[in-house]
This record gives sequence, C-alpha cells and structure tokens, in this order.
Amino acid sequence: MHITQLNRECLLHLFSYLDKNSRKSLAKTCHKLLEVFQDPLLWSLLNFHSPAELKKDNFLLGPALKYLSICWYSERVKVCNIEDWMKNNFQKDFCSRHENTVSDFLLEVCNRCPNLLSLTLSGCGHVTDDCILILLKNCPNLMTLKLENCVRITDRTLEAVILYGRSLHTLHVDFCRNVTQTGLEKVREKCPLVMLRAERSASMIPDNKPEKKLMLEKASRKFAQL
Repeated sequence: MHITQLNRECLLHLFSYLDKNSRKSLAKTCHKLLEVFQDPLLWSLLNFHSPAELKKDNFLLGPALKYLSICWYSERVKVCNIEDWMKNNFQKDFCSRHENTVSDFLLEVCNRCPNLLSLTLSGCGHVTDDCILILLKNCPNLMTLKLENCVRITDRTLEAVILYGRSLHTLHVDFCRNVTQTGLEKVREKCPLVMLRAERSASMIPDNKPEKKLMLEKASRKFAQL
C-alpha cells in the first residue's frame, strides 16, 4: 500500500511523529500530503529552540495551537541578557538582528491563536512587558505562563497577570532580574489560586544605569541622616 492510500486520520497520526522540517519535506512530495501538512489539527503544539526557527516556513499558526514553547539555551543568549546600556557596538549589532523576532512572532500568535493554553519562554531577552500584556488580553484561556531568563520582564507583567490572567493557574518568572518582591507579593495577594514560582528573580540585581544607582544611594544616605 502506498502512503497516500492511507486515510486522513492515519496520515495525521504519522505526521505527528515527525519534526517540523520532516513534515515540510514530506508535504512537498504530493498534494494530498500537503493538505495533511496544512491541517490545523496537526499544529496544536509547537516547540522552537532558537529565534531563527520562528522565521522558517515549516509550521502552521492557527486557532488549534494550544501549547507553545520558545526556549533558547545557546551561549549567545548571554549577549541578549546584558543590560542595554552596557553593551558594546558588536553586542548591539548582534542583538539588533533578532531583537524583534520573538515579539513579532508572539503578536502573530495573539492574532491567530486565541485558544492558547500554555506559553513557555526561556532565554528570550528581548520580550517586553507590552508583548505579554497583549498576549494575556488576546488569549483569555491561557492557563500556564512560564518565563525564564527574560530580562526585560518587570512588575508590569505581574500587574497584567492580575488584570487579565483570569484563567491562569501556573506562573513562573525564574531568573527575571527586573521582577521585584513587591510585585510578587501583589500576585500572591490578588491571585491566591495561581501557582507562583520566582526562582532567583527578586533576589537578583535589577538593571540600573550608574546615574540612577548613584541617585538611589544618595537618597538612601540622606534618609539615614534624618
């Protein structure tokens, strides 16, 4: 029996065992397999391992998407996690090449995947609070939000969770250095049913330009003298 003689359900099952590149390659062989590749039921889960993968034409975004993960563990992540005001020209040039890649992709998810249930972002150093805010508004069924080593995430994301995370059950903000203990306490107070984890986040040193840090130190000394 030729593979194209299998019914749609069997073909979908076979495709589900393939990675994104293999699915795309197989879809190029005939129209029937291309139709299977384009079936939304095949794309309820997407895993990406670098920003570059988001630009490939080997997957389908649609309302069927329930679980999304973008985890970048490359050594190059360290460059993105350096405070913007401390980056040299080479580092700034490197970051500029993909600075908006993840954010732009998440905006597409907001527009096309309203049934998203789970989002995991790790090492996505350019994702901002505004992006997470829009996603929470447009994906009201989101139950799990896991953010790890996302250095631009601040207490504004925690405030958005309180306002718009009505379905949220699990929230992780691990190694997000600009999240504060005050913000975490507000989430615990306003959303007691949310399973909150913030490994190392509130104990890390937040981003402060030298002049801001100096002003804070002066204000602290002045307060101590009163």
